[in-house]
Amino acid sequence: MRDTRHRLPHRHVRPHLPAALAALAALLLTLLAPTASAHAAPTGFRVENGRLLEASGNDFVMRGVNHAHTWYADRLDALDHIKAKGANTVRVVLSSGDRWTRNDTADVANVVAQCKRNRLICVLEVHDTTGYGEQSGAVTLSRAADYWIEVRDALVGQEDYVIVNIGNEPHGNTGYTRWTDDTKAAIQKLRAAGFDHTLMVDAPNWGQDWAFTMRDNAASVFAADPDANTVFSIHMYGVFDTAAEVSDYLNRFVAAKLPVVVGEFGHDHSDGNPDEDAILSVTRQLGIGYLGWSWSGNGGGVEYLDMVENFDPDRMTSWGQRLFDGPDGIAATSEEAAVYRSGPGEDTTAPTAPGTPAASAVTSSSVTLTWGAATDAVGVTGYDVVRVAGGTETVVASAAGTTVTVSGLAADTSYTFAVRARDAAGNRSARSATVAVTTAPGPAAGSCAVGYRVTGEWPGGFQAEVVVRNTGSAAVDGWTLRWTFPAGQRITSLWGGTATQSGAEVSVAAAPYTATIPPSGSVSLGFTGTRSAAGADPTTFSLNGAECSAA
Repeated sequence: MRDTRHRLPHRHVRPHLPAALAALAALLLTLLAPTASAHAAPTGFRVENGRLLEASGNDFVMRGVNHAHTWYADRLDALDHIKAKGANTVRVVLSSGDRWTRNDTADVANVVAQCKRNRLICVLEVHDTTGYGEQSGAVTLSRAADYWIEVRDALVGQEDYVIVNIGNEPHGNTGYTRWTDDTKAAIQKLRAAGFDHTLMVDAPNWGQDWAFTMRDNAASVFAADPDANTVFSIHMYGVFDTAAEVSDYLNRFVAAKLPVVVGEFGHDHSDGNPDEDAILSVTRQLGIGYLGWSWSGNGGGVEYLDMVENFDPDRMTSWGQRLFDGPDGIAATSEEAAVYRSGPGEDTTAPTAPGTPAASAVTSSSVTLTWGAATDAVGVTGYDVVRVAGGTETVVASAAGTTVTVSGLAADTSYTFAVRARDAAGNRSARSATVAVTTAPGPAAGSCAVGYRVTGEWPGGFQAEVVVRNTGSAAVDGWTLRWTFPAGQRITSLWGGTATQSGAEVSVAAAPYTATIPPSGSVSLGFTGTRSAAGADPTTFSLNGAECSAA
């Protein structure tokens, strides 16, 4: 999928074969299907007779969504919310560092750990390959394979929990006939490097395979995998706008005993209106997995593909409601992976409840919470801090230890927090006792001024400086600055605070060394960002909820 960072897909005339020729094509695909041959025994997930099986032999059908981790690295709590909605799988967007900020070995290991903590199967994909040959800056599948080898230490031993999706939409509509050879070579490079994981490969033509390159060459690609452990992923957007097209494409793989999943799809798109009802119905009938695009954070005109607004699980969109709760949706068809299910000798005992959290360092936008450790028969792996409101609770922060700072709060507002502990088996403790916190007042309206200027530009990117001035008579002790970009711009790195961005909305929480602004004083922030073309600067800023004047 191409969000604000990518060109939107092209609309193409798809070739329609006469009935006799179509039947012949189906027969040839069946005849080319892989036959049994000697290969390495997979240590985790494996493919047999066109089906994806867990190490236990359990037939596994993916039911999940995509999460744009590489652009929203501070939103891993989304995995908890995705699991709570019933998903059994999450496809996580990563970057090799060629187009976006690199997800290093430590970060990949943490993503895997968070998937396991939430009892989700983790499909990891490199997004930098998107539209290679047509999209400026896109890299090859070979380069993507190199990235996986570089972060291999985070993946070894995780074959029961992780599927490696080599590269997202690895060819656009130029040079896509190279897909077959490029994909075979990337698979073989990873196998030679010792990867025993199930591999997933995306189709060319921006993932939609309108020229049928993947469909017609899937058997030879599968045969090129010495482990016979590759799954094919089709992305269904405007090319798949009728039930007949959805059914024909997926049934050809099933007839040929070739494993296939719908790795991305939506309910609408700029290149046409995909038939999401058919996608959900046909995948259920055939026992094929699907992963909807995407949880939250879309921009550039495709915000309608968000399943929840601003990463808030309580603000589901119509697309999210359709995918999770509609006919043939996730809630109705998802089954948790067998590797996470309880069985004889497995850990089914939840940790004890943590101690009551204590609040400290309360500012107008943040609070630090500390609590007593929970205990567990095997071991506590982390804690979730929840905001309690009436009969509902929302995870607002996660921590490996017993302290965390919750930021992004509104000034002069009352909150109630509690803590839950989790162990490696995914057991979750009872909730701790609660603590009530009221944030400090923010500055009076009109007591702040903000200056914004671009200090450098280059193709596709820019650098800017933001100066926040306290024009009031009292010191500002802790702050959150918010603004809205007027065009498709995105922060990639910021100093002087911690940035959170959802679509065009930006929120920056103060760093410890910029948290205090004395009367008539100021602090400076700087950041680098991306944009497709020169755009207008933001003009309206608010500090702790109060609108600021221009400096």
